[in-house]
Amino acid sequence: MSALRLPPEVEAMAGRGPDWAAWVERVPATLRDLLEEWSLTRTDDEVWHGHASVVLAVRDREGRERVLKVAFPDVETEHEALALRTWAGRGAAQLVTADPRRRAVLLERLERRDLHEEWDVAACETVADLYRQLHVPAPPQLMTVPAYVGRYVERLRALPRNAPLPRRMVEQALALVRDLGADERAVGTLVHGDLHYGNVLHDVTGEAVAIDPHAMSGEPAWEVAPLLWNRFEETAGDRPRALRARFETVVDAAGLDEDRARGWAVVRLVLNAFWALEDAAATPEGARDDAGVRRYVTQMLTVAKSLDP
Repeated sequence: MSALRLPPEVEAMAGRGPDWAAWVERVPATLRDLLEEWSLTRTDDEVWHGHASVVLAVRDREGRERVLKVAFPDVETEHEALALRTWAGRGAAQLVTADPRRRAVLLERLERRDLHEEWDVAACETVADLYRQLHVPAPPQLMTVPAYVGRYVERLRALPRNAPLPRRMVEQALALVRDLGADERAVGTLVHGDLHYGNVLHDVTGEAVAIDPHAMSGEPAWEVAPLLWNRFEETAGDRPRALRARFETVVDAAGLDEDRARGWAVVRLVLNAFWALEDAAATPEGARDDAGVRRYVTQMLTVAKSLDP
């Protein structure tokens, strides 16, 4: 097996800021240490990656195929291991062992087949089925969804009125955060938080299972938005109809509260647009992709507007 080399896409994550650069720099040593400590052997030279993680295909000391994942340390990955341990393989990848301090998990090996090749409406039904397995009482250690979104309220409120994010939508999102978050239904359920088409793989029996949770204590209605903003390009032609079909499918199949699902989706879409603008403002002018940021913001707002009743 050759030396562990990070793919260019992972090395490029260092450009996201100093914390990311420090993480990218230490990832190879972290992986090597875990391979030794957990008596793992790499099965090929490839290093897989997600938006904020690296993954190695390995075998354990008994020769069983596993995957070793190390994620960027942020609030969204803080309790991945706890969520996986709570689910215990029911609707999610089976956790073998973990080191939460290093954001490391050792998981069962799954087929690298997600839901991107499945018709999006049918894929939404598959995800709705997973909700029923994953939505169990939340462990008390988890951050709540109202606390998570509440951290951004003042920054969102302070967004300049000439920002390319309509003030009407900012005010709508702020009102939704206030009203939805004040309801007792907003907490208490273990939510995945990022259950989109690429975060559903299949086990050896062919059953769909979830990976990469952004675990929090919330409510089922929090979950819908990633199914709407992912695979956006496929909705070209009649976007409002296509996006509403996804929304209605998952709400009906999972038995969600339609108004609360719509409200949380709008909050999440506006926050996505806001974060993109905030990140762009913090990026040196020569390194910014202003056209890409505008395009992304437009996409988020397009999805949000498609949910208007």
